[in-house]
Amino acid sequence: MAADGDLRRSVIGGLVELPRVGAVVAGPGKLPPFVVVDALQRPVEPVEPVVAYLQDLALSDVSPLMCKSYAYDLLRWFRLLWMLEVSWNRATEAEVALLVGWLRNAPNPQRRRRRAGAPAAGTVNARTGKRLLKAGYAPRTINHCLSVIWGLYAYHGSFGRGPVLNPVPESAQRRQALRHLSPSEPKPVVRRARLRQRVPATASRSIPDNRWEELFDAMRNDRDRALLLFYVSSAARANELLGIGSHDIDWAGMRIWVISKGTRAGQDIPADPRTFVYLARYRSIPTFRYSNDHR
Repeated sequence: MAADGDLRRSVIGGLVELPRVGAVVAGPGKLPPFVVVDALQRPVEPVEPVVAYLQDLALSDVSPLMCKSYAYDLLRWFRLLWMLEVSWNRATEAEVALLVGWLRNAPNPQRRRRRAGAPAAGTVNARTGKRLLKAGYAPRTINHCLSVIWGLYAYHGSFGRGPVLNPVPESAQRRQALRHLSPSEPKPVVRRARLRQRVPATASRSIPDNRWEELFDAMRNDRDRALLLFYVSSAARANELLGIGSHDIDWAGMRIWVISKGTRAGQDIPADPRTFVYLARYRSIPTFRYSNDHR
């Protein structure tokens, strides 16, 4: 039974919460590493298309974290369909538009400030100049969700399952422009597909010298100083740096080995020489005298 007009208007205005049913849990094996289940922790019939799609992603050798991200987007989509009482294989662009409207207007629970006196979402930190995330869902989040849903229906459509037309609109102009584009060529500017959000360009940010001095002086020990210098000088991701061990440090070459998020292969990257001085001090390793100031 289709949902009535009042419910749909409430959904697109973000006035209702999606039902908190189902969950994303670790799969029984690596294919897929994560699955979508119902309230009884069972991958029931309504989410079997999701499990099949996630399994195909795992077979395509995407990272487990990517599968997890896709699973959460698909869980949100199925929660909407369950609330509207629309089967996944009868979904249309109208339901996708409802999801986009809900994402644009509903508050994001991850933006809630639990600490008393915390700045409101979307405000600018007067000290650092950094803007806090807005209370809702970001345009990139909405576009990512649309891409995931499109992939689900494209996968099942190749087997003759699901609706005849993919419910997520595409841009024929963009598809044609990127069809034979070389990776070395700049991407052309083309019109966005319907329901896709405009992503604002973000300017590069930097920390002023006096703020850097203040931040570095606030470090309480050599371990924290080494970590901070690693973060700033190597430009590695946080999860890459947190995964290194003693055997990943090239003391003579002043480089560190990290597991790249994209290729999942070992990659050596240089770091500030002062980083190794502070790291050696923390580990009580004799090292050479470094005469320059830490700044």
